[in-house]
Amino acid sequence: MTPQTTPQMSPDDNLDIQSTHQSETILWLAQRISAMVLAVCILVHLGTIIYAVQGGLSAAEIIGRVGGSEAWLAFYVTFVLAITVHAPIGLRAILNEMTKLSRKRVDLLCFIGAVMLAYLGLKVAIRFYNLGVVS
Repeated sequence: MTPQTTPQMSPDDNLDIQSTHQSETILWLAQRISAMVLAVCILVHLGTIIYAVQGGLSAAEIIGRVGGSEAWLAFYVTFVLAITVHAPIGLRAILNEMTKLSRKRVDLLCFIGAVMLAYLGLKVAIRFYNLGVVS
């Protein structure tokens, strides 16, 4: 019986493993930080909605209060960017675990999703801001 040998790792293989490990650590940290930002944004967003609708605000009144406000624009841009970081990283983990897609394909799909989230979310935030500027 001959003992099985394992192929020797080249220095390049070792660098690839270190790079992958470092990338995963950065993604893990980015998702945790974005989760903290999202928690604050969600509380502010929901709290504002609950407070605002108690008086029975119409859409025009909401636009009048929030549209055109640089502070609200900055808040919703932050909200969108946190979602843009957080959601694709979580989706990436799910797709890697639940599908047979290659890691490169999953990364590409999640990157495309992140770009779409950023584009559409920022477009909405800016257009909502502009509604108040026009009024």
